[in-house]
Amino acid sequence: MAKYFVVMVICLFAPTAFAQQTGIFGNWSDPTGSVIQIFPCGPDACARIIAISSKAPGRVDANNPNPALRKRPLCGLQIGSSFQLTGPTRAQGGWLYDPQSGRTYHGTMTQSGAVLHLRGYIGLSIFGRTETWTRASNNLSPCQS
Repeated sequence: MAKYFVVMVICLFAPTAFAQQTGIFGNWSDPTGSVIQIFPCGPDACARIIAISSKAPGRVDANNPNPALRKRPLCGLQIGSSFQLTGPTRAQGGWLYDPQSGRTYHGTMTQSGAVLHLRGYIGLSIFGRTETWTRASNNLSPCQS
């Protein structure tokens, strides 16, 4: 009976775990160790900060160009939107907000294995830069929004 229960639990949760580990969707660690969740929002993909590393430069949006937003918490902040999926491992045409600079960029996302390449740019993609994120472990402590 216990063996049947264990098999049933694995069958119930295995598809969910697998789905979280494929394509651009899921949790990704940025170079500071903070975790960003890429999630479906309507037909597009969006991104939000779900865990802030102790190595992150701050916990509030201090560099926002709008002084009224400089004290808002980064925890739960949506930093990407309107990424159109061109396949399970690529999205483009969206925007990315960089809390470290306070700037917003056009962007693309390309996943390859446990790596996500984000290209942010103004105008043409050749005038941008690429940042590499790695697939985050499921053992994270989400921040409290």
